[in-house]
Amino acid sequence: MSAAATMTSGHTRGAASYAAPLLIILILGMMILPLPPLLLDLLFSFNIALGMVVLLAASYTIKPLEFAAFPTILLLTTLMRLSLNVASTRVVLMHGHTGPDAAGKVIEAFGHFLVGGNFAVGLVVFTILVVINFVVVTKGASRIAEVGARFTLDAMPGKQMAIDADLNAGLIGEDEARRRRAEIAQEADFFGSMDGASKFVRGDAIAGILILLVNIVGGLAIGVLQHDLSFMQAAKNYVLLAIGDGLVAQIPALVISTAAGLVVSRVGTGEDLGKQLFGQLLGRPRVLGITAVILGALGVIPGMPHFSFLVLALGAGGAAWWLAQQAEAALEAEKTAPAPAPAADEMVEATWDDVQPVDVLGLEVGFRMIPLVDRAQGGELLKRIKALRRKFAQDIGFLPASVHIRDNLELKPNGYRILLKGVVVGEGEVYNGLFMAINPGRVTAALPGTKTSDPAFGLPAVWIDPASREQAQVAGYTVVDAPTVVATHLSHILHTHAGALLGRAETQSLLEHLQKQIGKSLEEVVPKLVGVPVLQKVLQNLLDEGVHIRDVRTIVDVLAEHAQRTQDPSELTTRVRVALGRAIIQQIFGAAKELNVLVLGPDLERVLTQALAQGEALVIEPGLAETLIAQAAAGANRQESLGQPAALLVPDRLRTPLARMLHRVLPMLRVLAHAEIPDSRTLRVTSMLGAKA
Repeated sequence: MSAAATMTSGHTRGAASYAAPLLIILILGMMILPLPPLLLDLLFSFNIALGMVVLLAASYTIKPLEFAAFPTILLLTTLMRLSLNVASTRVVLMHGHTGPDAAGKVIEAFGHFLVGGNFAVGLVVFTILVVINFVVVTKGASRIAEVGARFTLDAMPGKQMAIDADLNAGLIGEDEARRRRAEIAQEADFFGSMDGASKFVRGDAIAGILILLVNIVGGLAIGVLQHDLSFMQAAKNYVLLAIGDGLVAQIPALVISTAAGLVVSRVGTGEDLGKQLFGQLLGRPRVLGITAVILGALGVIPGMPHFSFLVLALGAGGAAWWLAQQAEAALEAEKTAPAPAPAADEMVEATWDDVQPVDVLGLEVGFRMIPLVDRAQGGELLKRIKALRRKFAQDIGFLPASVHIRDNLELKPNGYRILLKGVVVGEGEVYNGLFMAINPGRVTAALPGTKTSDPAFGLPAVWIDPASREQAQVAGYTVVDAPTVVATHLSHILHTHAGALLGRAETQSLLEHLQKQIGKSLEEVVPKLVGVPVLQKVLQNLLDEGVHIRDVRTIVDVLAEHAQRTQDPSELTTRVRVALGRAIIQQIFGAAKELNVLVLGPDLERVLTQALAQGEALVIEPGLAETLIAQAAAGANRQESLGQPAALLVPDRLRTPLARMLHRVLPMLRVLAHAEIPDSRTLRVTSMLGAKA
């Protein structure tokens, strides 16, 4: 059964791949081969049915990309109408003298039934249809597609930056980022294709006018000169046939043009056209009530059509009353929802259960942020937090503690704060429903809104309405929503306090995870040679300096090699850093072969070495320390302005004390030892600290 189903599916896909080329060949063949009237009737009926299918498919489309094949369909339907016009013109001119049914029953019906057999009325109706199609529908759809394509292309850099920001913050994975980038490219291609495809319909309208004129003039000439018909008889036959041919082609063209307008003018809300119109146009009882009053007032004015206005007034008033009743019932049901049972009003003896441990990670939110963290209401921020914890574990090497979320009425309604072991380490304020437009330093225009700053990195930003999102992206801002702002801030806190997050429980879990991979060899090192507290301190030292601990196996091997000589965590950390040198350099500089670094001048290096020789701590004069920090900050800022990492290369012995001194004031500056640089990388000195000008 499975094999047979697979073969059937394969044959179906193979047949579908030949459908489009065969259809194009058949359409072109209709322009060359003569078609009998019966076949013309079937093809004209099929053309009308195809237009209705396309219109209905467009009305049920949620967003334009769901109907990505529409530009191609627009071309094929236009080509089909023109081919039918050519085929019917051939039949009309060759056999029009035989009667009004010479080109089939469909053309005869459109020429007689729709316009009453009066070719003057037919010409007027045809002209009106062409004007509606050409001037109103097609021109409007073409303009919307043109503007949509322009704004979509202008907004692409901002959208790409937003995707990269979500990816770097761990909010989405590589597959989701790749899917979003492809969707942005498809959206730009779609609106660009629609802009060009709309020209097909406009050209089809012009061609319809020319074909009608050619059929009228040619038919009259052939009827009078070749078949010896009177002018009135020739006009009755050929002009009515030409008008019927034009109408039977223009009505499907108008339907297709309407479908094109529906596709490009949709603003996606996750609903099809019917639900969107009902919810936004008829979903407000007050609007219908006021309309009913106005219609009723018009209906009682003397001389007005009372029946029509009063019937519509009653209908609008009834609909308004019904919608108001529905809204009131929903509100009453919400009020009468069962409340949680109250606690027993009695004194309870204090127990050890009343002692609540401090959460490792906590997030407190104001009451207006509750929908972001409420699972029953979608809780977008909950999903982001789960994703960033997974991303942190993949990047850093251990799973941090869960984030405990609770509301705090003492905070501002839109405020939040992040706590690490009960201590506030970050706070901010976000507005649910608005977007934060962050200025990365190269924007082209100012935006109206509430000025603020990015809580994670301190960049200037503006809170804007959703309607200004496209404008902000075009101007170069990075636009993110409220959940992304909080999640990015929390991710930044996790990375900057990774060492504090690695407690004894996390270290033990890490060892248990590693034991599944290397087995008993781990027990020979931990705890026999190195105790768990020493291992934990070494890992914390690495995390405090921004070094990931994914390669725990190498760390354990280095500890096993040097643990018999020393148990000092600082010394062991130095040994581990040398072993992880390739990973550290890769983490800072990527795949670059040439490393741009800051170095110490010879005199400054000699002074620092002499100061360190007096003890383990680096004790230097305050003035020298201030000069060193100022020059290091200037060099680091210069490197970052060039888009390069800030790294200071120092002798091995000076690395640890200098890293401790500079990390507090310059957290972005990475201090490296000579022994940590792989032989495969070359060095390029960009600045020398302590050198005389």
